[in-house]
Amino acid sequence: MNVVIDTNVWIAALISKEGASREIIRLALRDIISPQLSTSLLLEYESVMSRTKIQQLCILTISEQTELFHAYISTCTWNEIFYLWRPNLTDVNDAFLVELAVASNSHIIITENKKDLLSGELLFNFEALTPKEFLERIDK
Repeated sequence: MNVVIDTNVWIAALISKEGASREIIRLALRDIISPQLSTSLLLEYESVMSRTKIQQLCILTISEQTELFHAYISTCTWNEIFYLWRPNLTDVNDAFLVELAVASNSHIIITENKKDLLSGELLFNFEALTPKEFLERIDK
């Protein structure tokens, strides 16, 4: 199942040992879901991970974070974005998530920030779900 995993889910998984976000990453590492990746998303993951505040909150050492990140990235499928579907969201900084969902034929974007993706859901064939909502759906 192709999914786009927003940066806020990845960061929440780094900060806490438990919770739905950490379980989403475990599903990726066990090849139960297929996270999709683009240059924009990779760069955002790296940028946010390197923030001092995130480093202070993280329960893992930098070495452990790097190892987990590389393991996670190895489960992702790379996608080139050929078409920019802008403007399609109220928060243009999240437009690359919609473009990745369209390019990778992902019908789900997993995010804690659903409200910023609502207008994209209406235009394209994807659904924004929180990690908890996603886990509830696949458990059925």
